[in-house]
Amino acid sequence: MYDKVSANLNFIEREKAVEKFWEDNQIFEKSIDSRRNGRTYTFYDGPPTANGKPHIGHVETRAFKDMIPRYHAMKGCMVPRKAGWDTHGLPVELEVEKLLGLDGKEQIEEYGLEPFIQRCKESVWKYKGMWEDFSHTVGFWADMEHPYVTYDNAYIESEWWALKNIWEKGLLYKGFKIVPYCPRCGTPLSSHEVAQGYKDVKERSAIAKFKVKDEDAYILAWTTTPWTLPSNVALCVHPDERYVKVRMNGDGTVYYLAEALADTVLGEGAYTVLEAYTGRDLEYKEYEPLFAFVQPKEKCWYVVCDGYVTLTDGTGIVHIAPAFGEDDANVGRKYGLPLVQLVDAKGEMTKETPWAGMFCKKADKEVLRDLETRGLLFSAPVFEHSYPHCWRCGTPLIYYARDSWFIKMTEVKQDLIRNNNTVNWVPESIGKGRFGDWLENVQDWGISRNRYWGTPLNIWECECGHRHSVGSIEELRSMSDNCPDEIELHRPYIDAVTIKCPHCGKQMKRVPEVIDCWFDSGAMPFAQHHYPFENKELFEQQFPADFISESVDQTRGWFYSLLAISTLIFNKAPYKNVVVTGLVQDENGQKMSKSKGNAVDPFEALAKYGADAIRWYFYTNGAPWLPKRFSDKGVQEGQRKLMGTLWNTYAFYVLYANIDAFDATKYALEYDKLSVMDKWILSKMNSMVKSVDENLAAYAIPEAARSLQEFVDDLSNWYVRRSRERFWGKDMPQDKINAYMTLYTALVTTSKAAAPMIPFMAESIYQNLVRSLDKGAPESVHLCGFPEADERRIDAQLERDMDLVLKIVVLGRAARNGSNRKNRQPLAQMFVKAEEELGDFYKEIIEDELNIKAVTFTQDVSAFTSYSFKPQLKTLGPKYGKRLGEIRTALMELDGSAAKKELDANGVLRLELQGGAVELAPEDLLIEMTQSDRYFTVEDGGVTVAIDTELTEALIEEGFVRELVSKFQTMRKEAGFHVEDHIRAYASGNRKIEALLAANSAQVGSDILADAVCTGSLAGYTKEWDVNGESVTLGVERI
Repeated sequence: MYDKVSANLNFIEREKAVEKFWEDNQIFEKSIDSRRNGRTYTFYDGPPTANGKPHIGHVETRAFKDMIPRYHAMKGCMVPRKAGWDTHGLPVELEVEKLLGLDGKEQIEEYGLEPFIQRCKESVWKYKGMWEDFSHTVGFWADMEHPYVTYDNAYIESEWWALKNIWEKGLLYKGFKIVPYCPRCGTPLSSHEVAQGYKDVKERSAIAKFKVKDEDAYILAWTTTPWTLPSNVALCVHPDERYVKVRMNGDGTVYYLAEALADTVLGEGAYTVLEAYTGRDLEYKEYEPLFAFVQPKEKCWYVVCDGYVTLTDGTGIVHIAPAFGEDDANVGRKYGLPLVQLVDAKGEMTKETPWAGMFCKKADKEVLRDLETRGLLFSAPVFEHSYPHCWRCGTPLIYYARDSWFIKMTEVKQDLIRNNNTVNWVPESIGKGRFGDWLENVQDWGISRNRYWGTPLNIWECECGHRHSVGSIEELRSMSDNCPDEIELHRPYIDAVTIKCPHCGKQMKRVPEVIDCWFDSGAMPFAQHHYPFENKELFEQQFPADFISESVDQTRGWFYSLLAISTLIFNKAPYKNVVVTGLVQDENGQKMSKSKGNAVDPFEALAKYGADAIRWYFYTNGAPWLPKRFSDKGVQEGQRKLMGTLWNTYAFYVLYANIDAFDATKYALEYDKLSVMDKWILSKMNSMVKSVDENLAAYAIPEAARSLQEFVDDLSNWYVRRSRERFWGKDMPQDKINAYMTLYTALVTTSKAAAPMIPFMAESIYQNLVRSLDKGAPESVHLCGFPEADERRIDAQLERDMDLVLKIVVLGRAARNGSNRKNRQPLAQMFVKAEEELGDFYKEIIEDELNIKAVTFTQDVSAFTSYSFKPQLKTLGPKYGKRLGEIRTALMELDGSAAKKELDANGVLRLELQGGAVELAPEDLLIEMTQSDRYFTVEDGGVTVAIDTELTEALIEEGFVRELVSKFQTMRKEAGFHVEDHIRAYASGNRKIEALLAANSAQVGSDILADAVCTGSLAGYTKEWDVNGESVTLGVERI
């Protein structure tokens, strides 16, 4: 028979046993092999970096990334899931620098590039075992035995093929541009990397005084980067805006600035306007430089015009340093301005300045101090803004002019947008909004990095100016005289390989840059297969992906790099469906960080609650894309509501099935013989299966989870609750068989429907209920097909009727609570007003559930309750103003019941007043129910119930008996008796209660499985009780 099921809700050990079962029996591999003839459903796994530890956000993403493929596998699809490792880039280099005690590129090169690269290669596997254990614990299924690794030669060769393809399309170019640059790492960053590193900072800005040449006046110009002022070569105004020349009323100083900003900068009434101009009138006006550390050959230090200048901040005049800003550089090219760059590649001020060797951002204070000393600083207001920092090392970025390699994404902008529009984004608002806006403003991709550990940029240059892109190892060998047979495609090895220039015959050398590691991960659709060099059919079969999922920050990361490369190479979207997950915060909505001490260790959380509970929390705690406030309380609540309820229902079935030696394989579910309650739960079950199936197919995950949750609640808290006594009878009558088969069917079907979401518990239930009886059944629940809804068994009317029953019961319980009548105290009657009247079968359920002798449906409840009305000031105030007093008085004088009837019938309440008639809608009224002395009424959603609270002696006596039965049942549990154990019950010390028990011994004995109810004596386990104010000692003894 079935293994005994513990009521212990600690699922950790059970999950470990299931994990071992999957591994020992290769269930994941079988889930793929058994569906080889099915449709291929492709999932791409965004590669983590194995030299960093998993965090709680990875539990969330893995929960979603595992669940959808499991579902589609159960739908009959072959779902390949290849794990991958992102192994290149700054994260790895920084880790190795820290390990070796190095700081910066100079020390790396002193250490030696070859040993540094070797240490990088070793470092990427630092936490590989931890990641694999983590993935197994979470229940994340992927092929980790044959992962794609971005540093493998085969992977890099595929990237080279792609880069050559882009080169030959004329989309890969070298340009001297302003690039976001990390001085600590000594390399430019791409725009999508920059987008991931913004921090809000408060810094001092500067309004500097530029002395007008040959005039006793100053031009006021504003900058948020005072360190760039030594490199100033011009001042820029908007050609069409109005500017003024003013004299300060106090000291008589004369300033030029934008008219619209004069009051803000100088103060209202603090100046007198001398002249007004357009910006174009000021063009070419010369000024004296703030600093003259260099003397450029080109003409500079004059006013220029450009439309990019705004009048939202500052003075309406901006300083121009073409080496440190894209707009500045554009203006510089337009006017032929010199490029003064008094900051070096390490971000330090150069020797021409007094602050040589100082990091440029730290030089802000020194520059401001110098200007203030010389009387050239008008003010230095603190300015709060969002400033880009290196997404890996945290150093403030600077915008810096240098040679870099770019992919011309602006050329394929419309293709990007068109391809993105073919994708089903969940939610659409991110795909069309956040991501769509990013594409609308796409910039050329700065692809090169002046670093070491990365995919080498496959461009060779010759002294004669010719450049060649190498697209494969074979091509490299064919063009080179010194390429080793086993060449490793990394620095420094690849740097030594030269090729012969087809133009002049000289040796060409590879450019020194490596590429952005986001290109690595974005190339995985084809590079994981070493396409196009092999696996052509496999790639075509698995491209594009049916599904990917990552957190919202990947709109600037992997989501973009995948789409960018796929558009460049194949001109199609690389994915069909994207589920975006939100960032995981602490319970107060704050970003988690180790420094704050609010980071949740995923291993500790998994060890405390298990994977299913945390997975379920992420599926149900709001839409996937919203931020999640991770809390113990939230996980525990979800665990209790779904997992605890389902497990206890399963344990109930196993307990009684083992007592009766019930084998479900020896019976059939004979629908025509089932009770209304059986048919109801099977209808609900099929509705649940249909809903879960449709919602998972549409990637509507919370909706699928909600359907499952509601069904489990109905199964446990209504079906089993109402059917419990059917399992207690002796022998095996047809009704008992029906109850067993209905509950068995519901549990097995639920285990299959829940398997993608809570894979461990679903497996535990399936193994015990199905495999223990039928060794011919699929070996795992995850090798089963997803259940199919039998729409013939969905009875919508039956479900509506039972929903009404449940609503009436809920309202009835509320009425009992409100009138202080416990459920074990029988009541004489209850009246119900609803849109439809239920039949006797349903009435009997309500009567039994609420312990009420009679339930009567009526359309008139005025005899049981009345209503009082007050004006809703929020809505009536603006409408009627001074007439509110008249309306309030009229409402107080109404016949409440008649007024409520009119409002329900007409949707408005009409009042005939001296000032004229008014019609009030429900939202214009505050309505309170007035209870009568005998009846207690509760109303909600069009249903009203009124319970008769009057108690007769007979009802009170019956209530005593029910209280005693409850106490005896509690003592059975406390004494450790099994459900099937027969007992003797005892009562002593209270004649009233002894008499009650003697008069009702047959009923009590039946309810508590007691062969005898003895009064006046005690035996076995005893306990003193207060029963409705009466003190008595009860005893229970196992026979």
